[in-house]
Amino acid sequence: MQNKDKAIILQNLKESTAEWTNGQSPLSDIVISSRIRLARNVEGIPFSPRAEKAELKNIFELSRLIKEEDSLLKDSNILLLDELTLLESQFLVEKHLISIYHAREKRPYRGCIFNQKETLSIMINEEDHFRIQYLLPGLQLSNIWKLINKIDDIIEKKVTYAFSEKEGYLTSCPTNVGTGMRASVMLHLPALAMINGINDILKAISKIGYVVRGFYGEGTEVMGNLFQVSNQITLGLSEEEIIDNLEKVNQQIINKEQKVRRDLFSNSKSQLEDQAWRAYGILSSARIISSVEAMELLSKLRFGV
Repeated sequence: MQNKDKAIILQNLKESTAEWTNGQSPLSDIVISSRIRLARNVEGIPFSPRAEKAELKNIFELSRLIKEEDSLLKDSNILLLDELTLLESQFLVEKHLISIYHAREKRPYRGCIFNQKETLSIMINEEDHFRIQYLLPGLQLSNIWKLINKIDDIIEKKVTYAFSEKEGYLTSCPTNVGTGMRASVMLHLPALAMINGINDILKAISKIGYVVRGFYGEGTEVMGNLFQVSNQITLGLSEEEIIDNLEKVNQQIINKEQKVRRDLFSNSKSQLEDQAWRAYGILSSARIISSVEAMELLSKLRFGV
């Protein structure tokens, strides 16, 4: 399939719903989605922030070639962010296809490849030459690793990655050196938030190498009781070890949320129902509402249903 016109691609995005939001997945009442991101760079070319315009162009054109020649990617779309307005770029952020940094940066030849289901996206010339991301609903890190590993192999057939036998994959940010992997799980934790139990959990997991981010990832605030729990350590562990450890940490948080939910439904059912109906009333009647307020109300409604 030929790459569609930019306007058509964006219009299709407006009319589509990402597969990772469908709720048809393990533990979907608490786990919204799982995500893995790999940072990769081409050997011999400076990292994106230091690369010359011609080098950035070469990376973008190489990405286009890989997309067009591989059977797994040929039906995907590619966009050059230089050609988008700030609002259009922000729309891609809201779709979780690119980072806020990628949207706001002025570097030329920033791009994005993404599939029709919006489960796969490849940011081109972000902090690294390639930022490969895969999203699935529920707790599915192991499945994602199998899928994203295939995409990683496709790119590696066409380029030689910047790699050190001692340090692993070399990346623009030192905290990504090693596997280049960031794995995260997005959790909806309204019950723990209601009893002010979140802070204790955040403190505990930060001590063992994990970080909690907001709805749109790094540098964003928590909205609607949605928390992204992610690994910080990328060096000294294998990809499988990172995934296994993160799944165990998230399972502990899920267990705590489930217990508090059971207690609240047993002891405060009327209050939860009232909270949900009040949220529904505002959402169905309001004419002007901010995204922050909408997220908070949707959280209450989702919890009470």
